[in-house]
Amino acid sequence: MSRFQTLVDTGPLVSYLVKGDRYHRWACDVLRTRPSPLHTCEAVLAEAFHLLSRTTGGSDGLSELLRQGHVRVGLHLDDELDRVLALMAKYSDVPMSLADACLVRMAELHDQAVVLSIDRDFRVYRKNGRAVIKALLPRS
Repeated sequence: MSRFQTLVDTGPLVSYLVKGDRYHRWACDVLRTRPSPLHTCEAVLAEAFHLLSRTTGGSDGLSELLRQGHVRVGLHLDDELDRVLALMAKYSDVPMSLADACLVRMAELHDQAVVLSIDRDFRVYRKNGRAVIKALLPRS
């Protein structure tokens, strides 16, 4: 049984914290329905902090989500490096980012988890070779 229910990518975190973002309403609606904590990886946090540094208060909002335990790191790259790099090599034509590879690996490790993303590549990626990744994406 998987202990992680929800894996979160950069897009929904940024959209949730930036009111003017195209997917803000979607992110708020979805995150309201998902049990806390959301799990992610260091690469997603690095991307999110970078993008949020361009917005007033965005980095502070993400910091608070982390401090309050609503978002937690659920994969440490050192532990999964070989598999993550293999995924990036497999999907080099997409190309797959480090953050996406880490989330795919997390989906492999936690089979019942759902990935929240705005990245349509999660419809292309497969876990454990052929299995479809459960992903929740905005409609448009």
